[in-house]
Amino acid sequence: MSGLGELDRPETPRSPGAWDERSRKSLTDRAPGPGDAAAPSSGDGVAARGGAQPPSAVRRAAADPVKALMHRHRDLCERAVDPLEIAAGLEAHGVTDRTAARFRHRDVFSLAEEMYARVPRDGDAPSRPTEPSAPRAARAAWIALAPLPGVLCAAAVAGLRLTEGRPRLIAAAVGALAVALALRAVLRRGPLRAAARTSGTWTCWLVGYALLGDGLLHTALTGGPDALPDGTAGGPWPVAAAPVLALALSCVPAAVGAHLFTTRARRRLTSSRGLADFSASVRPLLLGVFALYTGVLAALLALTGAVLGEPAAYPQALTLGALLLLARLLTVHGHAHSATLVLTAAAAAEATALATVFAGRLPGCGFLAAPVEALFAVCGPAGVPTAACGVGALTLLAHATRRLTRASAHAQAHAHGQARVTASRPR
Repeated sequence: MSGLGELDRPETPRSPGAWDERSRKSLTDRAPGPGDAAAPSSGDGVAARGGAQPPSAVRRAAADPVKALMHRHRDLCERAVDPLEIAAGLEAHGVTDRTAARFRHRDVFSLAEEMYARVPRDGDAPSRPTEPSAPRAARAAWIALAPLPGVLCAAAVAGLRLTEGRPRLIAAAVGALAVALALRAVLRRGPLRAAARTSGTWTCWLVGYALLGDGLLHTALTGGPDALPDGTAGGPWPVAAAPVLALALSCVPAAVGAHLFTTRARRRLTSSRGLADFSASVRPLLLGVFALYTGVLAALLALTGAVLGEPAAYPQALTLGALLLLARLLTVHGHAHSATLVLTAAAAAEATALATVFAGRLPGCGFLAAPVEALFAVCGPAGVPTAACGVGALTLLAHATRRLTRASAHAQAHAHGQARVTASRPR
């Protein structure tokens, strides 16, 4: 926003909607009198059709710059359910606390409160609604659904361990389908639900690589694979079930962490008195939720590794879990594009690493596998997924500390939650 000079300049508004008579009255603060009904001259008619304002309107807009700002953001003011949504919308349009000072307010929150109070509303509309909460049935639903992927994944792993031959293949297929459906249900309800629809193809690839990728890379670099995976960790193509089971069980701390982050950030949005104050208070909250999830995931990895008798695979599983959590938080709060882009890059890096190993077997193409072989010599098979997911997680963490600490991100999530609550009520 360039300042008061641009706002005071008479022009056709840029906000959606027509320039109607009510908008003209809100800017001039007076109804047209009898003298205004006189037909204008030809020159005046052209000026009126071009959107020119009478000098009195310009002087009134200059004396009351907030009214000009309200007219420019008329749709935002009229559809807002509380001042916080107006503050978030102004922030999304580039209004800062320094800009609010030009409108004689100490911060954007104070400016938004005045704009909200000056919008005419019905008498039964609350002036400042209280903190909304999801219905108890909806909250109980996502609490009950969150452990479901972990429970079904544990059952699938038990089926792989207790069966052989064709029954093992059937158990693997049924278990994978059940876990996928349960995970889909978790992501469609509760705090992990997002308004934007994102493709889960790359997420499935990343989880599939955690299950089969390290074993395939190891056997490929040693001349294999000689057979298909048999579902065990000691077969010709080893399967790592412990990290996948831990990731499935981590749906519970992920959902709880997302719920805590959303609700606490909303409360701090209410109590903060400036955009900088809000960002400074939410950033430790985001980092705390992130640290809580990674700590619980590390404990789950130790538990599943001990129970299944497999390596815990801390580096690759922790980086993958962090990547998936941050991507989901960004998606929930309206930044699905960046999350999808980073997930795609991580999955493409893993796929490229496997492809170069097999391409290096072609005559004269051994140089293609040289980078992966060097990484394998230093870090083992865990080097590829750790590097791919670690870089992606760090990128999303830096992006999240900028985007998820803005008021507009939480106002959008709150609006989506309000719409879901309204739609769930009986008519």
